[in-house]
Amino acid sequence: MNESFLLTGSNLGNRPLNLQRSLSLLSEKVRILAVSSIYESESWGKEDQPNFLNQVLQIKTEKEPLELLKITQGIEDALGRKRVEKWGSRLIDIDILFFEKEILQEDQLVIPHPQIANRKFTLAPLAEIAPQLIHPILKKDIQTLLSICKDPLKVWKSDQDIEATSTSL
Repeated sequence: MNESFLLTGSNLGNRPLNLQRSLSLLSEKVRILAVSSIYESESWGKEDQPNFLNQVLQIKTEKEPLELLKITQGIEDALGRKRVEKWGSRLIDIDILFFEKEILQEDQLVIPHPQIANRKFTLAPLAEIAPQLIHPILKKDIQTLLSICKDPLKVWKSDQDIEATSTSL
């Protein structure tokens, strides 16, 4: 079984429900090991849009990285994701952050996700559930990467938490 970390995000519609639906659909395809709190953040990359809710999931899967990508994109499509513009608003987004200790450079997938160290909205929930995880390229743990991240955007723990654990899924 392969361990992976995913980031889910939403800034359109019922954001907590979008995260819950993606978690539910993912739990049908992979084993959920840990679920971070939900974090709210100002939007990154394209800042003239609504705030995002984000959550990190630690999973186990028998799938390989490109197969996992097909699963995550299928869930995004099933939940109504429209790919209109880079960093634009979206109902749901599911990013593969890490996959084992793999370093992968494919046209459709780069692992580790190339923007991890630049985004507090990714590092904060990741540090909650895996602070000692070592980035295989940067050779620093997630807690350290969060402490040195220069991202100026605000990120805070949301009060719109999803009540979910690996035992209740």
